[in-house]
Amino acid sequence: MNHRSTWVTPEQAREALETGRGRGVKIAVIDSGIELSHPAMSGLRLVDDLAFDLTPQGVVKRIPGKGTDVFGHGTAVAHAIRRIAPEAQIGSFRVLNGLLGSKFQIIREAAALAVDMGYQVLNCSFGSGADLSRIEHFKPWVDLAYRRGVHIVSACNNDDFRSAEWPGHFPSVVTVNMAKTLSDDLYFRWDEPEGDFSRHLVEFAARGVDLDVPWNRGRWKNESGSSFAAPHVTGLLARLLSEHPSLKPPVAKALLQEIALPWEPGMRGPNR
Repeated sequence: MNHRSTWVTPEQAREALETGRGRGVKIAVIDSGIELSHPAMSGLRLVDDLAFDLTPQGVVKRIPGKGTDVFGHGTAVAHAIRRIAPEAQIGSFRVLNGLLGSKFQIIREAAALAVDMGYQVLNCSFGSGADLSRIEHFKPWVDLAYRRGVHIVSACNNDDFRSAEWPGHFPSVVTVNMAKTLSDDLYFRWDEPEGDFSRHLVEFAARGVDLDVPWNRGRWKNESGSSFAAPHVTGLLARLLSEHPSLKPPVAKALLQEIALPWEPGMRGPNR
């Protein structure tokens, strides 16, 4: 792989967001699975459908996902991606259980595997408190993705978006907060009042409040959260990469910062 990145202008990036449809971009949905039988998933053929479990001996076991979602969350995430980037390829890596919990070893194994399997984007609509005792569980695979040119998009804390979480607290990650808007645009999330630099690592926001989303067992639910704003941005990133596939993570993130619209206080969601 060439270490050099494509360089495009902000104007070219904006055009890519308008014309791109995600073709040729593989996205790993690292979540609770994807329910393929849901009507909202009609026509979706997963590139990979894997689930992960931890044995009593501490070994991560890989099993078929069987087109199931044990919670509903992953199906909603996949729907958000497909709505924005309908031609992107999606793989399901089920790491979250029926309580939307997981183990560090499972997430590490699934994320590293997705990188090895050639996925260009990892959608991580989850977070773990970013104290230093947990960094060893996240930094190796986040750094691996960065070195391999793989983009990571993460959700943030739904109570206080300034509260640090892994993997969203790593500067190489595109971390997204929810915005109360009907627009499909990308926003840059400044603190108020604005300054020359953001005071937090959650720099982006996108539509993520009062959404009707598909859930498991064929259901639909009305949900709010950064979990659903993050895949929206994953879809936008897939649009950009479908037009400019050689963009490396720091270049793509810088472009998104440049072309994002200014945050408006009226778009504030439920979190602080």
